[in-house]
Amino acid sequence: MRIGVNTLFLVPGDVGGTEIYLRENLKCMVADNPEMTFVLFTSRDNNRLLHVELSGYKNVEFVQLPFISSFRPLRIIIEQTLLPWKAWTQKIDVLWSPGYTAPLWCSCPQVVTIHDLQYKTHPDDVSFLERITLDFLVKNACRVCNAIITVSNFSKDEVVRFNFAPANKISVVYEAADDSFGEKINKDIARLLDLPQGVPYILCVAHTYPHKRVHVLIQAYGLLADTIPHHLVLIGKARRGEAEVLKSLEGLKGQEKVHRINVLAYDELKTIYQRADLFVLPSEYEGFGLPVLEALLAGVPVITTRNASLPEVGGEHVHYSEQNSAESLAESMQQALGCSRQTRDEWIDRGKVW
Repeated sequence: MRIGVNTLFLVPGDVGGTEIYLRENLKCMVADNPEMTFVLFTSRDNNRLLHVELSGYKNVEFVQLPFISSFRPLRIIIEQTLLPWKAWTQKIDVLWSPGYTAPLWCSCPQVVTIHDLQYKTHPDDVSFLERITLDFLVKNACRVCNAIITVSNFSKDEVVRFNFAPANKISVVYEAADDSFGEKINKDIARLLDLPQGVPYILCVAHTYPHKRVHVLIQAYGLLADTIPHHLVLIGKARRGEAEVLKSLEGLKGQEKVHRINVLAYDELKTIYQRADLFVLPSEYEGFGLPVLEALLAGVPVITTRNASLPEVGGEHVHYSEQNSAESLAESMQQALGCSRQTRDEWIDRGKVW
């Protein structure tokens, strides 16, 4: 069998959890199925990365298409025209598109992964034009594909709720944290974070989309900054919610204790997870919420919300902020940081098992 993989959405370092989803799944799929041939349709800006990661496997072929994924209008055109033609010439048996959209016509059966329908419930995350384009492409991908994968029951329910597809067409396949998050990595975090040696910190990993509510975390931290020794470390790129983040930082008590990093190497990110005293994800909407599992596996207590898929992902092994307010989040953070060593260790052990 020749399995085609549509990687055209992948802009390395820019698409968040869907990049991890694709790269980690590919490594496992290729290794576990040596009798199958995987044909990766790549772009100029992701071809080298995927070549390096999968260079040791004989059952992988690469077909680079002549464009840059970061230029989205051209990507859409290429995906709808050149990709299906290439799939036909490569004699693909099934085409998997792991990034929401797929060709509206193809000579072979197709499968698409829909991670969430965030743009439907949080339209302020994207522009009007992006919203209209996504709605057309995602809805029609669900229509033309023979099967749909979602990463949580919550996302499956979203696809059904918005009438994109019937439930019997959808399979839920959960994500998982990379095992290496639980393996101790020794890197100099003082160099990475510009933190004095031994200073404790609270961590959040999220781009500043409005629904991530990073600004609410900053407000909550401001309520505690005078009473705790912890710094606040924010890892993620500026997005459409950046104005609210900057507004929350203005006049913040302990502003000098807030550290921001755009992007890190994967091993550096794992180290920062492992050294954190607390991980906080105050999001209103997650199709899965992979950072919750990454933090648990790294041995870090987690605070998040009961929104969207997060209770499904965190189960009984995280602490929940019961109200969507800075005051409620600050109270949860204070309780978590003030618990006994024994309680903390028990919490961490249960999280790792989960």
